[in-house]
Amino acid sequence: MLIGNLTRDPESKTTPSGQNVSTFSIATNLVWTDANGEKQKKVEYHNIVAWRKLGTICAQYLKKGSKVYLEGRLQTRDWEGKDGVKHYKTEIVAENMIMLDTKGGSSASSSGSSAEDFAQPDAPIGDDEIQVENIPF
Repeated sequence: MLIGNLTRDPESKTTPSGQNVSTFSIATNLVWTDANGEKQKKVEYHNIVAWRKLGTICAQYLKKGSKVYLEGRLQTRDWEGKDGVKHYKTEIVAENMIMLDTKGGSSASSSGSSAEDFAQPDAPIGDDEIQVENIPF
């Protein structure tokens, strides 16, 4: 499970067998305070692969900077380069994705979540409004 921001737009391809696959990468941030009381930051980058319907959705709705929650499994591929050296690449094969950006905005302008962020698209806000205290997370 990861929460991060896309570092590039998804690239979508169709395999010879007709399956859709999208690839993109996300950055996750780790922030901590060291022994001297100074704030430290570290960024990790993850390569993501999404297949079939999920790949189509990722290519259609995600873009560079989008904040996403991903669930998936690790997969390591290996191949031999032209120079005879064996190369390895570890990727996350996405099995579930939730878009975390605020409605109609980008993650760069997001400053937090409100009940409106969790409302259904095009649903009128009012009597049917979702109350923050009723959200189970």
